[in-house]
Amino acid sequence: MDNLSDALEKLKLASSDSATDSVEGCLDCLLKALANNNTEASMKIQEMAVLPLLPGLLKPESSYTPKVANIIAELAKNELIRSPCVEAGLIPPLIQLLNSSDQEVLLQTGRALGNICYDSHSLQAQLINMGVIPTLVKLLGIHSHNTALTEMCLIAFGNLAELESSKEQFASTNIAEELVRLFQKQTEHEKKEMIFEVLAPLAENDAIKLQLVEAGLVECLLQVVAQTVDGEREEDIAQLKTASDLMVLLLLGDESMQKLFEGGKGSVFQRVLSWIPSHNHQLQLAGALAIANFARNDGNCIHMVDTGIVQKLLDLLDRHVEEGNVTVQHAALSALRNLAIPVVNKSKMLSAGVADVVLKFLQSEMPPVQFKLLGTLRMLIDTQAEAADQLGTNGKLVERLVEWCEAKDHAGVMGESNRLLSALIRHSKSKEVVRTVIQGGGVKHLVTMATSEHMIMQNEALVALGLIAALDLVAAEKDFVGASLVSVLHKLLSDERSAPEIKYNSMILICAVMGSEPLHKEVQSLAFIDVVSKLRAHENKTVSHQASLTEQRLTAQS
Repeated sequence: MDNLSDALEKLKLASSDSATDSVEGCLDCLLKALANNNTEASMKIQEMAVLPLLPGLLKPESSYTPKVANIIAELAKNELIRSPCVEAGLIPPLIQLLNSSDQEVLLQTGRALGNICYDSHSLQAQLINMGVIPTLVKLLGIHSHNTALTEMCLIAFGNLAELESSKEQFASTNIAEELVRLFQKQTEHEKKEMIFEVLAPLAENDAIKLQLVEAGLVECLLQVVAQTVDGEREEDIAQLKTASDLMVLLLLGDESMQKLFEGGKGSVFQRVLSWIPSHNHQLQLAGALAIANFARNDGNCIHMVDTGIVQKLLDLLDRHVEEGNVTVQHAALSALRNLAIPVVNKSKMLSAGVADVVLKFLQSEMPPVQFKLLGTLRMLIDTQAEAADQLGTNGKLVERLVEWCEAKDHAGVMGESNRLLSALIRHSKSKEVVRTVIQGGGVKHLVTMATSEHMIMQNEALVALGLIAALDLVAAEKDFVGASLVSVLHKLLSDERSAPEIKYNSMILICAVMGSEPLHKEVQSLAFIDVVSKLRAHENKTVSHQASLTEQRLTAQS
């Protein structure tokens, strides 16, 4: 430590008169001390106020500049020294050095900046604002043959790409081309992994997704999949997962997805289809997720159903019924749900037996699978009266729905169960379905659904309750009373925030329940006529007209 103290004193003197030889000797001593005991040496350097001298030593033309940058990189390994480095004004001169043509200067400068800004989003954001991203991308292109420099750039990209503010800057460079070109040259697993770690956060940006697709990344990924699909080594399994996950991520962008779909004739789309019957769970998962992503517009969905994709997904699900892979189940159900959205696909999918296969997962205890199962069935029966009738009279399904309507720990499952229960009634308009729901104990859940914070769910519940009242009021009477239906309707009509359609359907329902003596008494006791008469002046003509009709009905039966 005495040697270090001497060297630091000499450095102070030497730096003031620019004596190159003596500066170099002092710098060597500092590097040696940092290598022996970084913590102690770095604290000593800070104590002796040497940090403020270092910006002046970072001269582009100086022979000792790489050593100074190296010292800063080593100092900044110590977390306590990072802020003092910033306060000493080291960042601006280091960024200037990124324009150097000296590869050693570039390497040590990159290390120094990386270590100073390590784990600090605010400092990384500062680098982004100072334009470091285009500079680093340019360096990667110029020095792609230099392994150490390439790795330095990749580490920097990996850190900066985590920040949302970086994505726009990356998108304005040719980063996609550079990374794909670099990836194509790699043979080692570790190097590919480094590039993957940069690609994943960058590919979250839609503009960069499209750039990566246009630069040929997908072909690289398909090649990795082909090379690793039968591999048993850990690195093969890891690469297969990373490549297939990244492929799915690229399909989340609308433009990149449509470019790869190519009207259903794209070679990439065809290759992804071949993953579904694979024996590899990771590929099955990626294949199903890819189909779910391709199925994001009606045209794609219609084409895929017409070309037999549904059967591939059903075969996949059948392989995962008993002790199946939950992620594969979830992905395949997601794909089927999306495919069932266009009206023309529903009857075709029902004829293919989709509902029967989906019902095999009714006993699943996994909320993500339950959620997608419910969504798929709800999409399938939309406007399909026969299917809604068939499913709505399935006692086991209705029993399970009622059970899931109470899944308070899983709001998504609870919401979808309510919506499917309502949909079975609304699309079937069947007295048998209504009876099955009443017997299964579903009425109280539909009344609760009418108080949802989501207007669409309120409306679906009110329409279903209106059908129950119209089709079998006698059987539902007890449940309506028990669930305080009349009180709920009073609140909905009194609430100024209720949407016009909520007020309209609430009044329709009031008229429908007037045929029940106990419910009629409740309506009278809550003075509904006062609330309804105010709605005659409602700006929505449908609401005001229904208010007049309801008022007449209430007056006539008072």
